Amino acid sequence: MGVRLMVVDDHRLLAEALASALKLRGHRVLAAAAPAAGAAELVISRAPEVCLIGTATPAEPGTFDPVLRIKRERPQVAVVVLGPVPSPRGIAAAFAAGAAGYVRHDERIEGVERALMKARAGEAAVAPALLQGAFSELLNPAAQPDDEGQRLLQMLTPREVEVLVRVADGEDTRLIAAGMGIAPSTARTHVQRVLMKLGVGSRLEAAALAARTGLLDRAGPVGSAADSADPDS
Repeated sequence: MGVRLMVVDDHRLLAEALASALKLRGHRVLAAAAPAAGAAELVISRAPEVCLIGTATPAEPGTFDPVLRIKRERPQVAVVVLGPVPSPRGIAAAFAAGAAGYVRHDERIEGVERALMKARAGEAAVAPALLQGAFSELLNPAAQPDDEGQRLLQMLTPREVEVLVRVADGEDTRLIAAGMGIAPSTARTHVQRVLMKLGVGSRLEAAALAARTGLLDRAGPVGSAADSADPDS
């Protein structure tokens, strides 16, 4: 007996192609839609047996918020995620949100169909290797770098990183200028740019943010950044 399902994916053409392939195999596809503000509402209103929902970023915060809402308002709907090869955190996040399965984007249509049938039957629809990886990560979590610190570091030029390190060390404009071999006016300009990029209003706030996110640990010793060419120096 075919599955009554919905297909939701970022790429409308992919969603429609997958829906067509599943129809040819005897399944009843209620809708094929690209995710938007009303995607969860559409699933909730149509109440399929299974919803196949695609994502390109399974590890990003908020990716599975629609799954959470669907399971909260329509707990009988089984949700299967269609995505790339996930990190263990990504697949764990999908199941934590209430998904019944996870299928890779490059899975053959037969594999997608098996996942839909298992999800409708209340079984976990996921390849053993993916599930094993998720459990391994949960049981033996690897140390993860501070993503916020890395993001902030990438926003700054090498010269601005050195300025931030010197600010965190308590140097004033005169000392920063002397230590970097630049004019005090140039040093002030660099400090203002650092504050603006970090979204803070004072040197103290900048130093506190850099320390909290681990940015200072990533920056390396003072003076190393100055060796890099910087058109603003």
